[in-house]
Amino acid sequence: MPVDPFIAALLGTVLLAAVLPATGRAAGVAQGTADAAVALLFFLYGTRLSTREALAGLRHWRLHLTVLAATFVVFPLLGLAARGLEPYVLAPRLYPGFLFLCVLPSTIQSSIAFTSIAGGNVAAAICAGSFSSLAGIVLTPLLAAALVGGGAGISGHAVTAIALQLLAPFLAGQLLRRWTAKQVARHRKVLARADRGSILLVVYAAFSAGMAEGIWHQVPAPRLLELLVAEALLLGVMLAVTSYGARRLGFDRADRVTIVFAGSKKSLASGVPMATVLFGSGAGLVVLPLMLFHQMQLMVCAVIAKRWAREGTDAVREPVRTPVPAGGPAPGHAPAPASGTGKGTGT
Repeated sequence: MPVDPFIAALLGTVLLAAVLPATGRAAGVAQGTADAAVALLFFLYGTRLSTREALAGLRHWRLHLTVLAATFVVFPLLGLAARGLEPYVLAPRLYPGFLFLCVLPSTIQSSIAFTSIAGGNVAAAICAGSFSSLAGIVLTPLLAAALVGGGAGISGHAVTAIALQLLAPFLAGQLLRRWTAKQVARHRKVLARADRGSILLVVYAAFSAGMAEGIWHQVPAPRLLELLVAEALLLGVMLAVTSYGARRLGFDRADRVTIVFAGSKKSLASGVPMATVLFGSGAGLVVLPLMLFHQMQLMVCAVIAKRWAREGTDAVREPVRTPVPAGGPAPGHAPAPASGTGKGTGT
C-alpha cells in the first residue's frame, strides 16, 4: 500500500527535527512561525465555515452532541482508566501527557479530509470540528486543571492567551469571510497545502523544543514502545465506541462516518499551543504522547477512510436483482440478465 504523502512529510519533519532541531535564536523564530501558522490555520477554518453551514450544523445537534461527548467525556474517562496501566505500561512521567491528550478537542482538517474520502457528511464534519475546537478553548484548560493537576496552570491569563491564539483568528475569519470566502474557495488546493504546511511547522517546532529539553533521553525506547501500545489501545477503543455508538443511536451511514472520524481524533494544532500556555517549560514531555498519537491516528484513519470509500463504491455499483418467484418468472416478464453480461443495472 502506498504511503500517504502527508504522513511521509510528517515523518520527514520529525526526522529533520531530530537531526537538525531549531535551537537558540532559531528556536524562537521557529516557535513564532508555528504560532503564526496556527493562527492562519484557524483563520482559514473560520473563513470556510459559512453561516448557512453553521445554522445547518446547529439543526444537526444530535450528531454534534455525540462528537462532543466522545471528545470531552469518553476520552477523558478512558484517560482516567489508563491510570491502571501506570507504571507497568505507562511511565509515570508520560501519564500526564497521555491524560492531557485525552482532554483535547478534535481535529478539523483531517476529520474533513477523511470524511470526504469515505463518503461521509462533509458539512457536518466541518461544523463538528469547528464546534469541538471552540468548546476546547474553555473545556480543555478546565479539564486539564481538574484531571492532570499540578502541572497545568489554569488562570484567566492562560484562557485569554489560548483564546487570542485560536479563537480570535477563527472569529476574524468568520467576520471577513464576506470578502475572503470566494478567494479561499478559488485557491482551495493552494490553501490545503498551507493547512498541511502549518501542521508540519507545529510538529517541527514542538519536536525541536523536545530535543532541546532532551525528552528522548528522558524516555527510554522501551517506554516509548509501551506508550505506543497504550495509544493504539486508546485509538482502537475510541474507533469502536464511536462506530458502535453512532449505529446504536440510529445515524445513517454518512453521519456515522463523520462521528467516527471527528470523535476519535485529537488536534495537534490546538494541543501544542495549549500545552505551551498551560505547562510552560514542561510542555515538551507533555506533548510527546500527543505527537505520537497524531501520527498514529492519521495512518490508521487513512486506511479506514480508503476502505470505506471502496465499500461505498461497491455498494453503489451492486447490481439490482429482481427476485424470481418460485417456478420461474411471472407471465409477461423476461428473466433478469445474469451478472457480467454487460446488460445488468450498474454496469
